[in-house]
Amino acid sequence: MDKWDARFLEITHTIANWSSCYQENRKIGAIIVKNKRILTTGYNGAPAGVTSCVERGECLRRKLNIPSGTRHELCYAVHAEQNAIIQAAKLGVSIDGATLYCTHQPCVLCAKMIVNAGIVRVVYSDGYPDEFSMEIFKESSVSVEKLPWPEKTGLA
Repeated sequence: MDKWDARFLEITHTIANWSSCYQENRKIGAIIVKNKRILTTGYNGAPAGVTSCVERGECLRRKLNIPSGTRHELCYAVHAEQNAIIQAAKLGVSIDGATLYCTHQPCVLCAKMIVNAGIVRVVYSDGYPDEFSMEIFKESSVSVEKLPWPEKTGLA
């Protein structure tokens, strides 16, 4: 694993801790990088001004028994990848040709946004049950790499 990839993946793990997701194992972090510079960050959480699941004291998806990787619309959170892309748009930062680092494999909704935003490479460590997203990446020629967590390799 490249030393820079390890560093950027480690940062996604830190950013994931900012998540307002009620489920500990669903805290996701993302960063968008170009020329070894972090352009934007994102983590999963409720939109600005909307009560988060942590504040509500429950996870809507868990309450409704919704399986992971399905029914994305039934969640208060905006995905980490989406928030990183939205932050770039809000701040007027071009992410065309950039790399997105994420704690987890992006879902199909995020994959579509990543492709249309001009991101050319995605690097993640943990899987996600959404094979369709990988089909979208493959057909669009976005490079996708699954790499082990940096703390497991000693490269961080």
